[in-house]
Amino acid sequence: MAKPSVAPSQVIPYHTSGLRIGLLGGSFNPPHEAHRAISQFAMKRLQLDRVWWLVSPGNPLKNGYGANDIAARASAARKIAHDPRIDVTCLEAVIGTRYTVDTISYLRRRCAGARFVWIMGADNLAQFHRWDDWQRIAAQVPIAVIDRPPQSFRALAAPAALALARDRLPENQARQLADAKPPAWVFLTGLKLSLSSTKLRNPDGTWK
Repeated sequence: MAKPSVAPSQVIPYHTSGLRIGLLGGSFNPPHEAHRAISQFAMKRLQLDRVWWLVSPGNPLKNGYGANDIAARASAARKIAHDPRIDVTCLEAVIGTRYTVDTISYLRRRCAGARFVWIMGADNLAQFHRWDDWQRIAAQVPIAVIDRPPQSFRALAAPAALALARDRLPENQARQLADAKPPAWVFLTGLKLSLSSTKLRNPDGTWK
């Protein structure tokens, strides 16, 4: 896929040294209220200043997006976000990355003073060991895992969670995560949502 003719600086949201920023990556196919709820929950529990939604041009672990191209998904995400602290960006399409590890490496170079936290659902923790170079992801950025029942047991028993068990912070120390030296992660409970993008798609990939 050819890179859009946009400068990377134009798609990196506002940031400054010391700003605490959550990174929520995904296909957003389609975006929905749970994405906003997860972001607001993370901002409150982790004391984040902002959350960036990284709309992926293509997830190596998922099928294609059919008619829902990245521009359509990003536009829909901006409408759903409805919070001045949430920024939607197509950064990965501009810089040509498909893997999270490359995106994080890029952001750490370009936004060296920012304090990033990667946000994922428990369903993603369950398959985190399948992500490209997942150990390096954990070594580069603190991770916040949002509980998504009934995925809790499967996620916490998964290979990545077990491998990183010693680096897990108690939930009552969640506010310290953005300042923690990675590897560091926390499992956040209390947000009960069942919405998923899969449930909001038709068999042909279009949105309901």
